[in-house]
Amino acid sequence: MIPIPARVAYLRRIHLFHDLKDEELTPVAENLTEEAYEEGSAIFEEGAAAERFYIIYQGRVSITQTSRKGKVELAFLVGGDYFGEEALYEKRKRSATVRASEKTLLFSLSRDQFNELLKRFSKLKAAFEVSIASRRLARQQRFKWLWPDEVIYFVARKHLVLLLRALSAPAFSLVVPIALMVAFFLLRSLVAISLAGVSFLVILGWAVWNWIDWGNDYYIVTNQRAVWLEKVVGLYDSRQEAPLSTVLSVGVETDATGRFFDYGHVIVRTFVGKLPFNHVSHPYQAAQMIEEQWGRTKHFASRAEKDAMRNTIREKLGLKMDEKTQESAPLEKQAIIRGPYRPSLLDAATANWFKMRTEDSGTITYRKHVYVLWRQVWQPTLLILLVLSGLIIRLFTLVRTPGEKLFDTANGLKVDTTMAALPILLIPLIGWWIYQYVDWSNDKFQVTPDQILDLDRKPWGTEERRAAPLENILSMEYKRVGLAGYLLNFGTVEISVGGTKLAFEDVLDPASVQADIDRRRAARIAKKREAEAAMERERMADWLAAYHENAREFYKEEDASESEPKKE
Repeated sequence: MIPIPARVAYLRRIHLFHDLKDEELTPVAENLTEEAYEEGSAIFEEGAAAERFYIIYQGRVSITQTSRKGKVELAFLVGGDYFGEEALYEKRKRSATVRASEKTLLFSLSRDQFNELLKRFSKLKAAFEVSIASRRLARQQRFKWLWPDEVIYFVARKHLVLLLRALSAPAFSLVVPIALMVAFFLLRSLVAISLAGVSFLVILGWAVWNWIDWGNDYYIVTNQRAVWLEKVVGLYDSRQEAPLSTVLSVGVETDATGRFFDYGHVIVRTFVGKLPFNHVSHPYQAAQMIEEQWGRTKHFASRAEKDAMRNTIREKLGLKMDEKTQESAPLEKQAIIRGPYRPSLLDAATANWFKMRTEDSGTITYRKHVYVLWRQVWQPTLLILLVLSGLIIRLFTLVRTPGEKLFDTANGLKVDTTMAALPILLIPLIGWWIYQYVDWSNDKFQVTPDQILDLDRKPWGTEERRAAPLENILSMEYKRVGLAGYLLNFGTVEISVGGTKLAFEDVLDPASVQADIDRRRAARIAKKREAEAAMERERMADWLAAYHENAREFYKEEDASESEPKKE
């Protein structure tokens, strides 16, 4: 039986109970029921009646749901997480199956106790609403860039007020087609009715575009990073993110309108700037969720280091190793197990033809998108095609016109002037084309196991090489700008390194490029930290082993000094 003070301290770490005082948390802790589950045991099944709310005290659970393809794993949850509230809150049956992935200890509240909790503390209701909305959005979107063991805890769009504000201008603009319709009925003018139809369709398209644009922006916090997805349909696509280990603070900014409608800006500040989560609902509860995940990241990293240190010392002293299972792993260790690069069939074929992405001996090389090559070579290509067309036309003219000959041997060997001049004109044009191609091909961006490189070389000219260690990367952002970038899926990945920035410009599928860099960065940091930690552990273990080996001698000298008669 876990003591009540320990329960209160544990509940204090969960964002739901952040604003409750100890005297308010005590009765909540007293009502908690402890439930133990062995590995593989079902806590509840999909379709079952919702009777209890659960908080994980120790262990880990998996959440699965039945689909057409069979059982689909939605997520895993660890100590400090909770589940089962959505069905209770919405008074429906369970939508998924939850099983213990290992030996697990849960706290639970009955349906009546859960409803009483919501009645007593209104802030809890807002916190649950944020959590339920986040899980619903996460299930709907299924973001493909997530790592295998990455869990979304918070995801939100801008508040509904922002959508209504965006739709207000199209709504007021309906005055125009309405006035034109009135003019049609009064004047029987076909021009008026035509303009009314056209203006209505334009306004409808404007409203739909605003609605889609509102729904394309997402603010996300996982157990590993904070992410801001921003997209303007057909023009702009960006994902800014920062590992939770780089977060410095989380703040909330609101105005009078925001306080009235309960929305505001959650500002996540990192080493290199800030990630603004603008106009989100229940901003204070959202900030508390982010702070909880940030705190967990620091806790897991610290605990993992301590456990590794303890095991090294025990190994050095010849003691049995401690095989304690961690609730979760730090970001760097989880990032290593991310799946390999898997482009679409079209992207894979295109990348192979034009070598926009190659990987050899652990080094990934990117070139600019083929669209950039086309922008550079379209002029010489057009001129080459015109010259070739002229050659073909002239050749047909010579064949079909009596008296016209390609070669005239009557007065010595003579070649048709046009057929001789056009091939000569092709030589500089082909040289121009080759120059542009080589210029495109020479711009390379590379990711090695330990650094990133930006190589820019002019044909038969200067070469510029910029490099930075992977572990010095502070943040990354990718952008797809313009209709061409959106349709052809290319853009720029901007990488902050210290006080400078490196840019992988106009690369194919910038989201995947960013993911490649992040995966290599995480693996490099994990390797470097492990090497440094191993050296420190070895040094400390050597000290302890040396002390252990000489302890008896130290004790004998101490005993001998105490047994000597004291001189007066």
